[in-house]
Amino acid sequence: MLSLQCVAYAHPNKDILFSDLGLVVSRQEKLALVGNNGAGKSTLLRLLAGELQPSAGSVLTDTRPYYVPQVFGQFNSHTVAEVLGIDRKLEALQGILAGDVTGDNLLLLGDDWTLEERCREAFGHWGIGGIGLTQKMGGLSGGQKTRVFLAGIMIHGSETVLLDEPSNHLDSHSRSILYDYIRNTRNTLVVVSHDRTLLNLLDRVAEVGRRGITVYGGNYDFYAAQKRIAMDALDQDIRSQEKALRKARETEREAVQRQQKLDARGKKKQEKAGLPTISMNTFRNSAEKSTARMKDVHAEKVESIGEQLDQLRKDQPYKDKMRMGFDDPELHGGKVLVDLKGVNFGLAHPPARPPSESIADRTPSPSESIARPMLWQQSLDLTILSGQRLAISGANGSGKTTLIRMILGELQPSEGSVARAEFTSVYIDQDYSLIDDTISVAVQAQAFNSGGLQEHEIKNRLARFLFGPEHWDKPCGALSGGEKMRLCLCCLTIASQAPDMIVLDEPTNNLDIQNIEILTAAISEYRGTLVLVSHDERFLKEAGVEAGGSGVQLDHFL
Repeated sequence: MLSLQCVAYAHPNKDILFSDLGLVVSRQEKLALVGNNGAGKSTLLRLLAGELQPSAGSVLTDTRPYYVPQVFGQFNSHTVAEVLGIDRKLEALQGILAGDVTGDNLLLLGDDWTLEERCREAFGHWGIGGIGLTQKMGGLSGGQKTRVFLAGIMIHGSETVLLDEPSNHLDSHSRSILYDYIRNTRNTLVVVSHDRTLLNLLDRVAEVGRRGITVYGGNYDFYAAQKRIAMDALDQDIRSQEKALRKARETEREAVQRQQKLDARGKKKQEKAGLPTISMNTFRNSAEKSTARMKDVHAEKVESIGEQLDQLRKDQPYKDKMRMGFDDPELHGGKVLVDLKGVNFGLAHPPARPPSESIADRTPSPSESIARPMLWQQSLDLTILSGQRLAISGANGSGKTTLIRMILGELQPSEGSVARAEFTSVYIDQDYSLIDDTISVAVQAQAFNSGGLQEHEIKNRLARFLFGPEHWDKPCGALSGGEKMRLCLCCLTIASQAPDMIVLDEPTNNLDIQNIEILTAAISEYRGTLVLVSHDERFLKEAGVEAGGSGVQLDHFL
């Protein structure tokens, strides 16, 4: 069992991330932890793992959890054994087997004589059998690094497992292994993920938000349905409050006008009656005070309704506040943009792989290099039409980026031909390198201002994508992945004409669900040619591309 009791956490600079959180996870329960970027999901996992200590409250666990962190290069200087926490045991085992049977070695090893065997079995299961325990993590691909940590589940055999974005960087084959584990395990699981296919395999969803943790008794689809009901009710509340605000302002205006007429009528009567000046001043002062009191009453009511409306609007999903407003591309639908005939690409050191490994997982022998000098065993034919939505899929290292570079004209094939029409394109990779990290948000937006928009119009566009005045001078390098994605979309709306083709390379990696929904809504409005590289089948479907349908599966060419 896992338990959070009145837990609070403050950053080292004393900024409070959350407070008074409570949560109980029962044995063998599978719980999804969701929430917007910055809500504290990863921090909660680290608190449960014991890597962080709460500022207040208590974290209780009946067994030591095994923690699979989100991998973004922080372990590059460590060996595989070190990140798995088995390096000292492994040294002790090897020392004993070499004859160094000391008390220290026996104490370190305990009864764990099958450690190496479990490592081989776990690495084989996750398709990384060619990786050595003494190998540095920096030499591995993102998918291999993630699979190293996932292999640790079998190696350590913990009853409780904490997973932070475990499907990041995984290809479809590795994701299917992960999904099978989640379906079949009897371990207690707490999972942070933006992968909605994975989230649907879990029993309950706990949402971390401004009001604390709210638990929903079903999988992600159940949670999303409940959220839609809540959002529909919120929309109704907002419309009601907007109507009440309009009515209150109208009532205030009518009351002021009515009082002014009464005051004017009273003044005329007083003037006709010939009252002394001192009496006239008294009556005027009394009328002004009465009008001021009435205005204060109505203004207070208007302010109260306005504050309630502002609070309701803050609870609206961001995706409902953003609209791309793309211009339609100038190219007519169905025009041939790119035509690849029998293309292939030669490799200086062509890799080879067993079926369970990615193409980049091991170094080939000289005989393999001679037998397979090309990236793909079969040459590739592909035609892309204007207005088409195309998915490029395949295992890690199968040549997806190489194919994209051919499509964009950045790389020529070693064999075959590429015919390209004149068209404009934008390539957005998972690191959002379209954004210049060295300049500010406002300067970056201005760089796309080919249509001569005024400065206030640029800032209005930025505000629409949640970049207020506090962000304008912020360097782009300080933005999160989700913020960079929103800035990319904002810049595309600032450009005078939408590109004829947008290429998105693993765009949902490192995005939370909220930002995935923003991205999905944005590209749904786009009417140009869309090329997507993604292992997220749900995202592909919602973007209007069926995986395995309109697209190319590079695994078929390996």
